[in-house]
Amino acid sequence: MMDHQGRTDSIFAINLPIGTIPFVLAAIFVAAIVSIPPAQAQTITVLHSFTAHGDGSTPIGGVTLDRAGNLYGTTNGDESGSPSTVFKMSHAGSGWILNTLYTFNHPNDATDVYAGVVFGPDGALYGTSYAGGQNSLGAVFALQPPATACKSASCPWTSTTLYSFEYGNDGIHPDLGNLVFDSAGNIYGTTYSGGTYVRGTVFKLARSGNGWTESLLYSFTGGSDGDFPYNGVAFDSAGNLYGTTSEGGSYGYGTVYELSPSGSGWTETTLYSFTGGDDGVNPIGSVAIDAPGNLYGTASSGGSGGVGTAWELSPSNGGWAFTLLHSFSGRTYPGPSATPTLDAAGNIYGTSTYTGEGFGEAFKLTSTGDGWTYTSYDFDGSNAHAPSCSVALDANGNLYGTAPLGGTEDWGVVWEITP
Repeated sequence: MMDHQGRTDSIFAINLPIGTIPFVLAAIFVAAIVSIPPAQAQTITVLHSFTAHGDGSTPIGGVTLDRAGNLYGTTNGDESGSPSTVFKMSHAGSGWILNTLYTFNHPNDATDVYAGVVFGPDGALYGTSYAGGQNSLGAVFALQPPATACKSASCPWTSTTLYSFEYGNDGIHPDLGNLVFDSAGNIYGTTYSGGTYVRGTVFKLARSGNGWTESLLYSFTGGSDGDFPYNGVAFDSAGNLYGTTSEGGSYGYGTVYELSPSGSGWTETTLYSFTGGDDGVNPIGSVAIDAPGNLYGTASSGGSGGVGTAWELSPSNGGWAFTLLHSFSGRTYPGPSATPTLDAAGNIYGTSTYTGEGFGEAFKLTSTGDGWTYTSYDFDGSNAHAPSCSVALDANGNLYGTAPLGGTEDWGVVWEITP
C-alpha cells in the first residue's frame, strides 16, 4: 500500500486488472515525486497518529460512531509486517485515547482490511477484507465485545470469520465498501472481482443455523452493466439496492446501477453510464440516498477540472436525470474516491484523495436553491495525506475520518474537523 517514506501505491493501483484505469497509476507516481508547496493551514485536529507499533498503520476505511460518540475503524497494515487491526477511539479528558480491539494475525483471519466496520443489529462490528480468509481471497468477519464488563484499558474483542470467498461465482476481493443490513439482519456487499464473468459481484449473507450462507445477487458482465465495483451498496425505502461500477457501461467509464427484488431473484438496471466528459470518469465511491430517493455520488477523475466530480441522479419521467453538482480542481488525481455522506439538511460531505494542494481534502457541498456552494478543508501532508474515506458526522456537526498517510510518523491518522 503505502510505505514509511511516503511512496504511494494507492488502494486503486493494487486491485486493477491489467490495462484498466491507467490514469490512476500515473497519478500515484506524480503525487509521490512532485514537490508541492505547503498547503494553507485548515481547521483540523489530529486525534491519533499511527505508529505501526501495536496500534496499526495505514487506515483507509474511515470511522463509524456509536451513540456515545466513540469512533471505530480499521487499519490495513503495511509492508513492514504491521497487521490489520480494528480500533476504538474514546474521549479521555480533553483528548482521545485509542484502544486496539482486535489484531488480525491468526490462521484464516482477514488481511488487507481496506473497508471500515459497521454495527450490526446485534451490536457486533462487521467488516470485510480484500484478502485473507480460508482461501486468501477475502472474507466477511464479525467482532463481538467481551461477554463481561471490561475492567482494564485494553479489552480485546472476539473475531469470527462469517464467510471466506472461494473464487467461484461468489466473487473475490471485497474492496472499499462497508456492509449494509436489511430489516431481517441479512448482510449485503460487493466484491471487486470474481463472479461468473470475473468482473465483480453483489452478494448477500443470510443466517443459516449457527452459520451464514452466501448467495450471489448479481454478477457484472463488463458490458453495459459495468464492471469492477470498488464500493458497496445502499438501500432505498422500497428495498432496492444501488451502487456504482468503476468501469464499463455504454462508454467504458463506469455506471450507476439498481438491483430490484424480482420474484426469487434480483433484476439489474443501469441507471447511468458515465460518458468520459464533464460528468466525470470512473466512480469509485458508492451512492448516498436522500428521503425522496435522489442518489448522490462522485467520480474520481474527469470533469472540467480533470480530477473528478460530484453529481446527483434524480427520478424523472420513468428514468433518471443526471445533474453535475461540482467539478473538482487541483494538482493531480484521483479526486473524490469515497461514498458521500448526507446530513439532515441535505448537505453533502466527502473526501478527495489528492486534490486541493495535492495532499487531499475534506469538502462540503451546500445547496443554495439554484446551485451548490463548495467548501474545502485542505490537508497539508502532516495532519493528513491522501484520504480515501467517507466522512462521519456527529450530532454537533463535527467531521471525522482517516488518512493512510500523514501524522507524526507518516503511518496515517484519525482526524476531526470542527465547524
